[in-house]
Amino acid sequence: MLKKFSLLGVLLLITIVVMTVVPVVAQDTMIRYASYASDEGAREADEQLVELFRAANPDSNLEHSITDHEAFKQAIRTYLVADPSPDVLTWFAGNRMAFFVDRGLAGDLSPLYEREGWYDTYAPGFVALASVDEAQYFVPTQYYWWAMYFRKSVLEANGLTPPETWDDLLAACDTLNEAGIIPIAIGTKAPWTAAAWFDFLNMRINGPEFHRDLMLLQESYTDPRVVAVFDAWRELYAHNCFLPDSAAYEWQDALDFMNRSEAAMYLMGGFIIDSVPDEIEDDYDFVRFPIIDPDMPIGIDAPTDGYFMAVNAPNPEGAMDLLAFLGSQEAQQFAADTLGRLPTRTDVDVTNFTPAQQQGIALVQEADLVLQFYDRDTTPEMAEAGLNAFAEFISDPENADLTAILESLEADRVRIAEEQAAE
Repeated sequence: MLKKFSLLGVLLLITIVVMTVVPVVAQDTMIRYASYASDEGAREADEQLVELFRAANPDSNLEHSITDHEAFKQAIRTYLVADPSPDVLTWFAGNRMAFFVDRGLAGDLSPLYEREGWYDTYAPGFVALASVDEAQYFVPTQYYWWAMYFRKSVLEANGLTPPETWDDLLAACDTLNEAGIIPIAIGTKAPWTAAAWFDFLNMRINGPEFHRDLMLLQESYTDPRVVAVFDAWRELYAHNCFLPDSAAYEWQDALDFMNRSEAAMYLMGGFIIDSVPDEIEDDYDFVRFPIIDPDMPIGIDAPTDGYFMAVNAPNPEGAMDLLAFLGSQEAQQFAADTLGRLPTRTDVDVTNFTPAQQQGIALVQEADLVLQFYDRDTTPEMAEAGLNAFAEFISDPENADLTAILESLEADRVRIAEEQAAE
C-alpha cells in the first residue's frame, strides 16, 4: 500500500510540475509580431510573409496581429511597455524610430546585422538610417524617393537639360521665365511640400549630417548655416523660380500646370506619377536635387518603413530569427515582386522593375546618407512649428522677417528638447 501511494504521489508531483512548467515554456518560445499592415494589399502581403516564415521554421510558434494603421501609431507606446510586449513591430525609420531608441524601448540589432552580413548587403545609406550612436536598431525594408521631376519636352523645347548644379537651376529658371514657362510647380496649401525644399537646400548647403542633427534638435535654428539655407531659398524666389501664389494650390493642383506643359519641374516624391495622365507619363523624368556645394556628402529624402524589436521582448532569440527573415533577400524579393516595393538590399533582383523604379533605386543607393522627410525626421511638435514657419516665409520671401522666424523656431527647439530631456 505504501509503494502504491508513493507511486501515485510521484505521478501527482510530475503532473503538477508539468502543468506549472509547460505554460512558461510556451510563453518563452512564442514570437509575437505586431503589424500595422491593415491596408488592402499590404495586409495580404504581410500575411503571406508570415506564412513563408512559418514554412521555413515549422517549429516556431508565431503569433501575428494586425492593427489599423492609424490606431497602431497611437497604441505602440502601450504595446512596448505591456507585459508581455510584442517581440517584433512594424514602424517608420527616422525620428519616429529614434524616439523609441532614446527612451530605451528598442532592442540593439547590431548582432543581427553582423550575423546576417547586412553591413554588406544593405545600401550604406540605409545602414546609417538604422543607426543611433553607431548601433543598429531598425530593419529598413521598403522606401520611395524624392527627386526633381521634369517634363522632358518642355526642357528640350527651351534648349535646357535637367539641372545638375545650383547655377544650372538658376539659369534654367531665367530661361523658362523668358519663354513664359513656370520653372517650378509647387502647391503649398498644405505646407509639407515646402519642407522638401528646406530639407534639400539644407542637405546640399550644410551636409546631410547637419540636417539630421538639426532634425534631432541638436543644432540651433539661429545658426548661420540655417540662415544660409533661407538666403538660397530667397535667391530662388528672386529668380522667379516658383509657381506664383502657391498657397492657393494643393500639390496635385500645382501638378496640373506641369501636366499642361505650363510648368517644367517639380520637387516631389515618387508617388507624383500616380497623378500624371498615362498618355504623358513617358514625358516625365527625374534627377537628384542639384548640387550646391560639391564638397558636401549627398543626402536624399527617402521615407522608409521596416521593423524593430522591443527591448523587453519576451523572446529575443525568436525576434532575431523573425527579423532575419523579414530583412532577408527572400522576403524583400517577395515584396518587390508582389507589391513593387523598392528594396533596401542591394542583392534583390529588380530586372522586372520599370526603368523609373530602377533609376530611383540607384538614386538612393548612391546617396551617402538617407533621411526621411522633415515631419518624419523631427518631433511632431517641432515639425508643426517648422511647417508654419516655412509657410510664413514663402508667403512673402523678400520681406519676411527671417530673424524673427528663426528665433521663434529656436525657442520651440530649446523648449521641446528640454521637455524631452525631462521625460
